[in-house]
Amino acid sequence: MRHIILLLFAMTGAFAAQAADVLPVPERWAADPTQVFEASEVDLRELQWLARPVIVFANSPRDPSFVEQMEKLLSEVDRLVERDVILIADTDPDARTEVRQRLRPRGFMLALIGKDGEINLRKPLPWTVRELSRTIDKMPVRQREMQERR
Repeated sequence: MRHIILLLFAMTGAFAAQAADVLPVPERWAADPTQVFEASEVDLRELQWLARPVIVFANSPRDPSFVEQMEKLLSEVDRLVERDVILIADTDPDARTEVRQRLRPRGFMLALIGKDGEINLRKPLPWTVRELSRTIDKMPVRQREMQERR
């Protein structure tokens, strides 16, 4: 199963790289909110008030915690889509991406940024989509969204 997830992640990255020349990240995410974006192609300012970035950091795409976290996220990606989550992966510490410089992870880390641009969560271990969804559902902006949809 892990090999399949790694293959899917690699393929998503390859397709995303091809599409990067065509559309900006917010438009690509709007077209397919289930895809995983590389941190090197993301400008968090473009996502403010549009999406909730969930960023998974590791020092390697083979990090067992990274693989486990991606499996958990991708297995229930529809629950994240309902909450306007954009999935971002950063597995290259040498790239020094904007996201990595802002959040300064040490090895594996899961981070959640709210639509307002504030860092709402940093975790050193993988989380389930259920735990993540509960955290998102407690955010004030999400509370307002749920009330407006009633």
